[in-house]
Amino acid sequence: MWHCLIVEDDYENARYIAKGLTELKHKTVICNNGPDGLKKALSEQWDIIILDRMLPGNIDGLSILSTLRSTGNKTPVIILSALSAVDEKVKGLKSGCDDYMTKPFSFSELIARMEALIRRTTRNDQTAQQLQVADLKLDLVTRKVDRSGTHINLQPREFRLLHHLMLNEGNVVTRTMLLEAVWDYRFDPQSNVIDVQISRLRRKIDTGFTPALIHTVRGEGYLLSTQTPDN
Repeated sequence: MWHCLIVEDDYENARYIAKGLTELKHKTVICNNGPDGLKKALSEQWDIIILDRMLPGNIDGLSILSTLRSTGNKTPVIILSALSAVDEKVKGLKSGCDDYMTKPFSFSELIARMEALIRRTTRNDQTAQQLQVADLKLDLVTRKVDRSGTHINLQPREFRLLHHLMLNEGNVVTRTMLLEAVWDYRFDPQSNVIDVQISRLRRKIDTGFTPALIHTVRGEGYLLSTQTPDN
């Protein structure tokens, strides 16, 4: 599940995008002017931002983008604009956007581009030495895990399992994905090996701590998040 910010002053367009993303079980927030969009972009963590170029409120899309990048914020940004000239696209890319789409647009193409950007971001994040979700910390160099300052002793397989869940924070990870990523081979997806390992990991990570971070999403897989999913 993605956490998506839509900065778009065209109400119908923003609602159309948000409705499609919500149907795909992603979470969306809409801002319809530049100042609100900038404030929201800086105040929360987002998986991706959809940004219009022309916005009311004396702060346009490129200003929002430049401010984000100047603060070191690397959130993937797709500009979605009616400005289709090549030099306008160049301005957007030079300002730090990751992709540029022109209106009118295909929703399926937008989703495909969003998926590509989020996959690329996830791969880049795999080089990070430390990961943190809420008060849970994982260090790839020392191989240590702690929560609220309490050391948690994990077996190698449990460590790899937690690492993969943390890399995909907020997104459902299927059993097949875990088998391929953590066990490095495929076998019967009906096997309960994943459930057993998740159960052991959950006891170590969540017992005695609040909130619970590891969740089972019925019929889909597992989710590491500070929010309890709607099953």
